[in-house]
Amino acid sequence: MSGTFVRVCGLSELEEDTPKRVEIDGTPVSVVRTEGEVFAINDICSHANVSLSEGEVDDCHIECWLHGSRFDLRSGKPDALPATRPVPVYPVKIEGDDVLVSLTQES
Repeated sequence: MSGTFVRVCGLSELEEDTPKRVEIDGTPVSVVRTEGEVFAINDICSHANVSLSEGEVDDCHIECWLHGSRFDLRSGKPDALPATRPVPVYPVKIEGDDVLVSLTQES
């Protein structure tokens, strides 16, 4: 399904700075509305294999609730230990009230 955009939720379903976990073809994705944009990032922390959507969002970053690693929602790069590996981020399109995500990774 690579390259195909899939509707994951309605824009009106997303609360500001509150991650929403969705699955696309078995891949867990955290969808976040923050700072006027919508981001999609792989929902599994690269350090501890836990759900990022259970964490806090602040300043365009999502923080893992277990050990406090923070990932940039734009790039997936960690900026707080213990995580050292980035998590995948995915392209997002908004069409009306539909939030569409593609599993094609952004570079």
